[in-house]
Amino acid sequence: MVYILLADGFEETESVVPCDLLRRAEVETKLVGVSGKRIVSSHGIAVEADMLLDEAAAQLPEMVVLPGGRRGVENLLASEQTLALVRQTWEAGKYVAAICAAPTVLAALGISSGRCATCYPGMEDRMADAKMTPEAVVIDGRLITGRAAGSSMAFGLALVATLCGEQTANRIAQGVVYSC
Repeated sequence: MVYILLADGFEETESVVPCDLLRRAEVETKLVGVSGKRIVSSHGIAVEADMLLDEAAAQLPEMVVLPGGRRGVENLLASEQTLALVRQTWEAGKYVAAICAAPTVLAALGISSGRCATCYPGMEDRMADAKMTPEAVVIDGRLITGRAAGSSMAFGLALVATLCGEQTANRIAQGVVYSC
């Protein structure tokens, strides 16, 4: 099970594209509403979550994904329940992924400490002692980070490859006519 956590102000592309690709790979993926069942994105698009954060907290996922969006990330950081779920998922040896501004949440929790990561350009100073690179997607063990909305397809395919293998990720990429 993969949880993609959505708080008001989330970045649409960074959440919907990875969700779509994971579901194409037949990975059970749930959009989890941090701030209610109906979440409004950074550009005013309303999305209905599959479940609420309270429900998600009952079962740790195999992977938790945090999309960016400045206000969305602020709302993720303001949610103690969100931070607890991310921390518990990491401490249980599961995968944690974040894209754009959201890797700063992982830095705040100490998850990216000493690990290779990427984030939205200009936010590197909020990444504490992570080893920053300008790559579109960085995988360091169980930590997966993406740079920005333009990296959403590569980020989503990296999540698929991590959970299902490179062959499945390549099949999905071909199916959506994406070339890396």
